[in-house]
Amino acid sequence: MSFTTLKTTQNEFLEQHLRGTGRTMSARQAEVTYGIKNIRARMTELRQAGLKVNRTVNTEGRSAYSVSARDVKGSRAAIFA
Repeated sequence: MSFTTLKTTQNEFLEQHLRGTGRTMSARQAEVTYGIKNIRARMTELRQAGLKVNRTVNTEGRSAYSVSARDVKGSRAAIFA
């Protein structure tokens, strides 16, 4: 089991790691790898900040999240940086 210590807030990390990259992250992946216990809450916070968050079902039948490159206003500017 690998674990990475985050040097930024969880929201900053998720924006940088997922926004516009095409990557997805499941709750299990977030907890085991990055120590993010409640990814669903973090995704809600990203939505409330104006980002487009997409939820899909991965091959294990669990939710996986991705973030669009553009926010709801069409901007690519960083929100949490």
